[in-house]
Amino acid sequence: MPPPPCRAIGRHCHALDVTLRVASLGEAADHDATWMLGHTERIEFGRLFRHDEELHVRARLHVPCRHAGVEGDTVRCKAHGFTGTVAAPVAAPQPRQLGRDRFRVVDAGRLASRPLPVAPTPRRALPMHHGVNPCAEAPCRTADGRRGAACCRDLQVEIQCREDQDTLEALLRNRKSPYLCKVDREDDDPEALTAEILSACGYLLEDGIHCSLHGRSRADGRPAKPELCTLWPEKRTGLHPGCAFRNRRIPL
Repeated sequence: MPPPPCRAIGRHCHALDVTLRVASLGEAADHDATWMLGHTERIEFGRLFRHDEELHVRARLHVPCRHAGVEGDTVRCKAHGFTGTVAAPVAAPQPRQLGRDRFRVVDAGRLASRPLPVAPTPRRALPMHHGVNPCAEAPCRTADGRRGAACCRDLQVEIQCREDQDTLEALLRNRKSPYLCKVDREDDDPEALTAEILSACGYLLEDGIHCSLHGRSRADGRPAKPELCTLWPEKRTGLHPGCAFRNRRIPL
C-alpha cells in the first residue's frame, strides 16, 4: 500500500477521526453498542446517532501512522520527509465502571449511567458447577503477543469510508500494525471499510480477563453483559463461539 498523500505533519500522524457503524436498530442494539463502546483502550468514542436504521458513533482512533517517527512532540514522516511539531491528542477519560454497582452502558441508543446490580440467587436454586472462565487459560493471544481474554481486546470494526474518500482510506491502511490492521473493503462495499483494532474493553477487571458486567442485570431483567459475550464454548472446540480468533489459526 503506498503512503497517504499527505502534504504536512498534522494530527493525523497520531490519530484519526472516523465514524463507526455500531449496530442495526432493534432489540439487540443496546447490547451490541455497549460491547462496541466498551473497547476504550485505543478508541475514543463521541456521540451516538441514528442513520438509515442503524446506530453509528463518532470516534477517534488513537493509533499512529506507521510512517510517523515520533520524539516528544516532534514528528518526522519517513515516507515524505516532512518534519514538524504536533502534540498527540490526549484521549478524554472514558470510565465504564463508576462504582460498585454503577456502570456506563448504552441504553435506548445513548451512553448513560445505570445501576446494574448482581442478579440475586434464587432461594431454591440447585447447586451448579460453574467451571472455569474459558478465557482465563485460553492459548489464543492478540497480534501484539498479549495472552488471555484476547477476544476482549481484539475487535472488528466497520468504518464509514466511501470509495471516493481516497485520502481517508490511505490513512487507515497506513496505521501502525498490529494496533490497527487488516483494513479491507468487503464485497466491494462502496460505503465502508472493515478493520481489526487492538483496544481492550473497559469492563475488564484488574486481572484483564474477568468481566465486571458478568452476573449483573439491567432494569428490564436482561443480562447487563452484552449478548456477544454470553455464548460459551461449544464442546470439544475450546473456543468462544463469538471469539475473534474462531475462524483463524490460533497462535500458541
